[in-house]
Amino acid sequence: MAANDDKPMTFWDHLDALRDVILRVLAVAVVGFIVAFCFKEPLFRLILAPSTSDFVLYRWIVAAASAFGVDASALQDFSVDLFSTTLTAQFMIHMKMAFYVSLVVIMPYTIYMLFGFVKPALHQNERKSSTKVIVWSYILFMTGIVLDYLVIFPLAFRFLGTYQVSASIPNVITLESYTDLLITLTLLMGILFELPILAWFLGKLGIIDAAFMKKYRRHAIVAILIIAAVITPTTDVFTLTIVTFPIYLLYEISIAIVK
Repeated sequence: MAANDDKPMTFWDHLDALRDVILRVLAVAVVGFIVAFCFKEPLFRLILAPSTSDFVLYRWIVAAASAFGVDASALQDFSVDLFSTTLTAQFMIHMKMAFYVSLVVIMPYTIYMLFGFVKPALHQNERKSSTKVIVWSYILFMTGIVLDYLVIFPLAFRFLGTYQVSASIPNVITLESYTDLLITLTLLMGILFELPILAWFLGKLGIIDAAFMKKYRRHAIVAILIIAAVITPTTDVFTLTIVTFPIYLLYEISIAIVK
């Protein structure tokens, strides 16, 4: 890597450049956090939407059930009240969710800045392949987040929020447990959707190939079913299928990519 005057950059020059990148990212992160924190109502309207029967997924299911003449009144009446049990809980959760949302929003800028730092050290073909990997990694990660928010988390929360071992024991669900489940499932789905990128990387290293992945396809399906069952602790086949299918599809795409 060379500086603007074509002189080789020293270790300290690289360190200064990295410091500038980190400071810029932190500055944008702080701005994103402040903006997300100030827009409290729309932020939590988005976050809490899956806790009521008016959420888009439930409306879709009700409409589809009605089209086939199936009674879906249980979904229409669905609603879970959330509680705050400590004095500082709501304020701290507000800060936490604003922080996580700002991280997701500024992620493209963060990737752009970090890639700009390492780009001069890469060859032309490495720059092109790295750019493709970064773009597709981001697209896949965001796809996992959207799928979790629209489908997986609402179904998991509805099951867990209404599950009772006895009618005499009511559920008292805290806002903290709600947001923790949302963050956990979102992160898991974002990571799982990086499967094609991981397969591409392992294929480049020669660790796996398409024949290996085809040979152990049945084992992979069992593993995917187990992962899907852990992510969505519900008893219905419908939810398990919704989670399993996209992960299996990513596995097949990974085979094509490695090939």
